[in-house]
Parts: sequence; C-alpha cells; structure tokens
Amino acid sequence: MERRQFKIGNMDCAGCAREVESAVGKLEGVHFARVDFFSNELQLIGDVEFERLRTQVEAVGKTISAGDTAEERPGGAAKRSGILGFWDYLLSRSSSRLALVGGILLLIAIVADVLRLLPPDLGNALYALAMLVAMKPIAESGFNALRVNRKFNINMLMTVAAVGALLLGEFLEAATVIFLFAIGEALEGYAGDRARDSLRSLMALKPATANRIVGDRSEVVPVEALQAGDFIRVLPGEGIPVDGGVTAGNSAVDQAHITGESVPVEKGPGQDVYAGSINGAAALELRVSRRSEDSTLSRIIDMLQNAQSRRAPSQRLIDRFAHYYTPAVTLAAVGVAFIPPLFFGGSFWTSAEGTGWLYRALSMLVIACPCALVISTPVTVISAITAAARRGVLIKGGAPLETLAGSRVFAFDKTGTLTRGALSVEATYTENCVEGPDCEPCSELISLAASVEAQSTHPFAGAILEMAAKTGCAFGSATGVETLAGHGIRGEVNGRRVTVGSHSYFDEEFEHTSDLCEVAAAIEEKGKSAVMVHDGEVVRGVIALADEARPESADVIAALGEMGIESIMLSGDNKHVAESIARQVGVERYYGELLPADKVAAVEKLTARHHVVAMVGDGINDSPALARASVGIAMGGAASAQAMETADIVLLAQGLRQLPRTIRRARFARNLIRENVALSFGLKAVFLLLAVTGNVTMLAAVFADMGMSLAVTLNGMRALRE
Repeated sequence: MERRQFKIGNMDCAGCAREVESAVGKLEGVHFARVDFFSNELQLIGDVEFERLRTQVEAVGKTISAGDTAEERPGGAAKRSGILGFWDYLLSRSSSRLALVGGILLLIAIVADVLRLLPPDLGNALYALAMLVAMKPIAESGFNALRVNRKFNINMLMTVAAVGALLLGEFLEAATVIFLFAIGEALEGYAGDRARDSLRSLMALKPATANRIVGDRSEVVPVEALQAGDFIRVLPGEGIPVDGGVTAGNSAVDQAHITGESVPVEKGPGQDVYAGSINGAAALELRVSRRSEDSTLSRIIDMLQNAQSRRAPSQRLIDRFAHYYTPAVTLAAVGVAFIPPLFFGGSFWTSAEGTGWLYRALSMLVIACPCALVISTPVTVISAITAAARRGVLIKGGAPLETLAGSRVFAFDKTGTLTRGALSVEATYTENCVEGPDCEPCSELISLAASVEAQSTHPFAGAILEMAAKTGCAFGSATGVETLAGHGIRGEVNGRRVTVGSHSYFDEEFEHTSDLCEVAAAIEEKGKSAVMVHDGEVVRGVIALADEARPESADVIAALGEMGIESIMLSGDNKHVAESIARQVGVERYYGELLPADKVAAVEKLTARHHVVAMVGDGINDSPALARASVGIAMGGAASAQAMETADIVLLAQGLRQLPRTIRRARFARNLIRENVALSFGLKAVFLLLAVTGNVTMLAAVFADMGMSLAVTLNGMRALRE
C-alpha cells in the first residue's frame, strides 16, 4: 500500500499535530497516519482522495499541501529574527491577523474606557467585539475538533471560558484572555518554527545545481539530474552537491556539517567526499557515486525528519497522560462550578469578592491547557538531535537519546573501533623460509591467502591484499568462497581447497608442525594476530598481522570513566591480542576469542546484569551486537550505509572523539526534559489550586499558561547550543 507525505500548515503546538493525526485517522481507507509537529509532515498509508483529506484537515483548522510549500523550501527568502521575525510570522497567518485586529479593538476599548469617551454599554460592546474577532478561529477550531474528533481541545476550553466571563460581565477580562491566548499560541508556533529552522539549515546545505562534465565542456544541471557514474566539477568555495570520489585535483574540504570534523580535510584522487561539504581553494573533479536522494546528507535529513517516530519514553508517558488530563480537568471544573452552589450554599455567579464558583471553574479551564506539558519533551529532543547532527552525530529519535543518557556500561568492539582497523602484514613465516619476507615460499603463502581474501571485507583481507600488491604477488580467483564465522575463510584455488584462519581454529582442524605452532603463539603473545594458511594438503605458513590503537581511544575511555561509565572490550582476537589492546587504551574488563554470536551473548549477559548497555562498533561486523544492545552506536557511518541503517546512533566521522560529547549532550537534554516536566506539572498544580480557592484571575491564569509554554520551549531549545 502506498505511503504518502503531505505538508500541514497552521500548527502552533504538538497538540495541533495530534488533532490532525486523529482526524485523518478517522477517514475510511486510512490505515496509518502520523503527524510530526517539527517537520510539519503527515505520513499517510492508505487509499484516500486528496480532496477528502483536505476537507478533513481544514475541518480542524489546518492546511495541507501535497508537496513542499514555498515557505518550507530551503533557499527561499531569508527570514528575519527576533521581534521583526515574529511580526512577519503573525502577518503570514489569517488566525494571527484576526488576533491583531482584535487586539487593536481591545486597545481602543481600553483607551475609551480609561478616558470615558464612550458610554459603559458601548464600551462593553467594543470589548465583546474585540473578543469575538480574535476568538473566531479559536472557536471554529474548538467546535470542529469536537465535531470531528469528539474531543474537547484547548481552543474549546478557552472559548467556553471567554463566553462564561462575558456572561459574568467581565468584558475586559474576556477580551484580554482571548487576545493573550491567541498571541501566546502564535508565539509558541513561532518558537517551534525557529527550532525547525535548525533542520532547514541542514537542508539548505544541498546545492540546487551542479557542473556536469560532458566531453570537453561542462553544463549546469539540476542536482536531481545527476546519475551514478557522471563526472562533475566543483569550483573553489562551492558546496559539493552529491557524494562522490575525487578523480582530479587536490583541495581542503570542510565537511564539518557531515562528519563534525573541526578542520578541513585534504582530499585528492581516490578519496571520497560527501554532499553538503564545502570545497576549499582548488577545483575538484568528482565521479558521482550516489544520486542526490541517496547521498549521505539526504539520508541524514530523512532520518532526522523521521526521528520523532521513535519517541522518548518520557514523551510517550506524557502523551498518554495528556490524553486523559484535559477531559479530567474539564470534569473537575464542572464539579467546581456546580457542586458547591448546589450542596454547600456557595455562590454560582460572581460574589462580592469576585470569586464565584463559576468564575473559579472558568479559571481552571484557562489553566487546563496541556500545551506546556506536551511540548516539554519533543522540543528538547528535536533540538538535541539537530544540534548533534550539525556536529556529525546522527541520533535516530528520542528513545535512543534518553537511553544513551542513562547508559552506565559501554561495550566496545576492538578492531576498527578502539583500534585503527587498518591492519598491516608485519611478517610471514613458512617451513622453508630461508631468504626473508620476499622468498618464494612466502610469496606463495601471500598469493594463496590473497586469492581467497579477495572476496572478503574483513580487515585481515585488506592487509593481505595490500601486502600482495606491495610485493607484486600475482594471485588467482577463488571459487566457492565461504566465510567461517569467527574463524576465517576458505575457497577453491586451482582445484585446491585453501583455508585462511586463526591459530586456534587451525589447532582444532589441521595438523601442523610444532615450529609453526610456536611461531603463531609467539606472535599472539606480542599482542598481534596470527593467520595460518592451509592449501588442501599441508599448513603452508603463518602471516603476522598488527593493528594499533586509535590515538584518541585512551582519552575517550578515560573521559567515559570520569563520567561514571564502565568500558568493556569485546574482541574476536585471541586473549593475548585483546589483553595488549585493552592495556593500551585503559580498558579493565575485556573478552577475547568471541565469535559474532558470542558477542551477542556477551551483550545479553551485560544487559541482564546492568539493564542498560550501549554497544559501540564500526557497523560492519557488529550489526547483531549493535541491534541487541540497549542502544547501538556505529562509527564511521558517513562511509557506511549499513552502519547508518543498523545503529541507533551514528558517529559519522571515523574515530571516537565525538562520543563523550554526545553522551554529555544526551544527559543535558535529559536534564532539560526533567526540568520542563517538573516546571509544567508544578505550575499547573499551583494555579489549579489557586483557581479552586478563588485566588487567581483568568488573566493571571492565561499569562501563567502562555509564559510556561514559552519557558519550556525556550529552555528545551537550549539543547541547540550544547
């Protein structure tokens, strides 16, 4: 069934998104509907005509379009910020323009009242007119939500409160409450729009055109027209439009927006570049490796836009609470209005002190708005996720963000994560080796191993193939190649079954001389890897491979320790290699000789003991363990589509430097969420109590509600700067 996307307009808060979601979900033929407030997107699965869809969306006071609107497209007119930006926002919306007209009428009425320019009845009529003008879109939204969704929303509550105040003769209060509420909703929408601009800034990194090379000339074409295999030229200072490989030229490329690297990276022939990076001082010619919609930047933007589908646990809890909160407060307000007058002799209408039970109930309705509570989590989550993306870290939603913040145990893969993963052949040993590393038996050993390893992506394979190229060893093409998970690889070479594997595997499967066994053991005791080769008849020899720890690994492990995090290393290498690397990087607990299934089992045991365990890997061989961990973190994701798809969090650059800062950012966001929830709950409780006891006016209540919505929004947006 077709999945479609639409843009929704006129949404001021997360509650608006839920109203549209609920209304669309009631249409016949709709199987799934989700609205994300921060991307303004409706994700829809089902068979429904666009006209029916538009009618339903407009019935709850929102707009819908089939594609990006001019306002949403990156690269449009620059938006003003601050007061001028808010003024532009007000004028762009019909509901806000009506609020401004109502505000002008309210100001005229107040001036006339103070200066006694109008008779009291005419002044009250002007207050009522101001209220009705500003209230029109609010009342329409409230009644339509009741009609379509069968729910009382905040607009309906405010309409009832304002009409009730009018009936009580509080004309000034009724008009002022509605005006302040309308402006407050617009302010909330404007603040959310500022948060969305952070995501739009990433979208704006994508150039609209590219210089495609055709023969001896170049032509300007839309980026969408480029195909894999095309050649393009990127001039100095231009944005790189698509992912590709450099074919000519040398230049420093600023890819901070993609990988988070703080300084430009030198790029030359054979090296990869990513869409959204900025070329330096020299022209580059590139061969396109991915179409625009498949580029690393496009995948990052898509995942960010879908991040809200993985809602944080606190957000899911608050959404469930808000579902029952508004009806509960409404029923409580009805009880406050009628029970004391009916059973305890209280005054239903305004008393001499101006605190009749109806007025108290109306004040409760004003403060009942759940907007501050509902928006307290998502605005923080999207701000933190967007800030991380701008620094080269992709977090796929609020759930991974909160889980990362609560993780106290991190399991690290060794090869390619704590170590460079760029193994090199240090030495070769054969029974008949008499002339050193370039002797004929050693060349044959490398040739046999390379024939099989040519079809492998394991780091061992790269080192062996590099050695073959370096020494000029010719090697054949193996057939029937199969991977021996955690042990090695084998295949047919010139009719012989060649096996390349670990020393421990060979101890179990193939007889070999004590000399070769001692050589392999000595290699492993030095913290290196020993690979043995069997040619179908005998074990031909041993290849010594060495890896080294990443320069930042020890600092990262130390930084995590200072944050109260325990680091554990999981390795497929023998215990001597694992011990050597663990000692170099400062890891106290480590496990060696683990097959892929053993790594998964190790993560499961750690999770059973510690409840929350993060797994960090390179995203190539660690997919099962990453998927099993509470939160999977892949490194080097900019060059690996598999890492980007598998992990919950992706460090787009190679290396671990961004990990400690990402954890701190997650913890900061979690603290902001807790602050926002506590402030929202606390203020609601205090003002509901004041309303019931008659110690608060509706004006104070609407000021408090509007102020809290803005406070939690601005507080949550602090995560953008972390």
